[in-house]
Formats: sequence, C-alpha cells, structure tokens
Amino acid sequence: MPGPPPDFWDARYAEPDLAYGDAPNDFLASVAVRIPRGRVLCLAEGQGRNAVFLAARGLEVVAVDRSEVGLERARAFAAERGVEIETEVADLENYDLGVEAWDGIVSIFAHTSADVRRDLHRRVVAALRPGGVFVLEAYTPDQTERDTGGPSGPDAVDITMTADSLRDELAGLEVEHLEEVERAVLEGAYHRGDAAVVQMLAFKPS
Repeated sequence: MPGPPPDFWDARYAEPDLAYGDAPNDFLASVAVRIPRGRVLCLAEGQGRNAVFLAARGLEVVAVDRSEVGLERARAFAAERGVEIETEVADLENYDLGVEAWDGIVSIFAHTSADVRRDLHRRVVAALRPGGVFVLEAYTPDQTERDTGGPSGPDAVDITMTADSLRDELAGLEVEHLEEVERAVLEGAYHRGDAAVVQMLAFKPS
C-alpha cells in the first residue's frame, strides 16, 4: 500500500513532542457540535488530539491507528486531560467498521491509497447509524507541490483526495459541506503553513 510503512509512524510518534500538536484539527473543532452524542470512531488517529477533544465533549470515542506507539501516546494524552478513550491497533485496509455502529466517524488527514480509500469510504457509509455524521479533512493533489506537510513521494497524488472523488466514494450520505480550500494548517511540527485541503461534513439519512 502506498505511503510510509508502520515503523515510519512509530518513529515519528516516539519523538518527544506530539507530532501534530495537542489541539484538535480546526475544521473538526468548527463542526464538532454537529456530531450526535454517542459513539464516534476516529480513523488514523495517531497520538489522539482529535479523539481527546471529542471525549472532552462527552462523546464515546474509539481511536484506530496502525501505530501502537501513536496510540500509547493517545492513551497517555487522554489520561493527562482527564478523559477516557478506547484505542485499536489496525490497518484501515482491513479494519472492521461494523454496520450502523457509529454516531460519528472522523477522518482527519487519513491518507491511504485510492483503492483502499474507496473501499474504506464504502464501509464508512454502511457503518454510520441513521442520522450519523461523517467529518473529513484531507490534502488535495495541489498540496503535493508544497512543503507544508502531507503526502510526498511518487505515490503522493494517488494518496490525496478531491471533492469530486469524495462525493462519488461516499454516495449514500447527504452532503452539507464539501469544498476544496487553501488555508493555514498549523498543527505541531509537521503541518506548518498554507495548505490545499478538502473539507467534508455529511450525514447518513435517517
């Protein structure tokens, strides 16, 4: 599968500072009020900044990531903030999301190959409960020309997302917001500057 191997993420998440900071993603924070109270799944959650934020809002959060090192940091971060989260070490390619299991699913810079992503998003639609919310922010192909974070290397474009691709891959959800924008993404040491992103807020029909 394109993208860095698990030991890349283990090494990054073992660094002294939180790789992407301790604050939640700006877009997620701006729409978090739309996520119903209940169970929320955070995909490729790394060190837990978004999961901890949502848990502090009273949601039951499960964080999944392929790096055990990252999730160890997530659990420690949650304890530091006085909240509880569940964690699961898994690859999104074969992670079982369940059927109508989640009130919210959050995907913040959860980049995989296009083939894996298309299948994952099909499973996201099935895994949301009626009325459930999907929140996503990801890099677009334009980001591969920048040095402010995100996918790099020969597979970089394949790993990015566009509004059109997301609309197709997440057919079955009602889209409230779907837009490609440029904005300053300032998250820890590795997201540092103006970036080309796509943002999505969508609902499973009741």
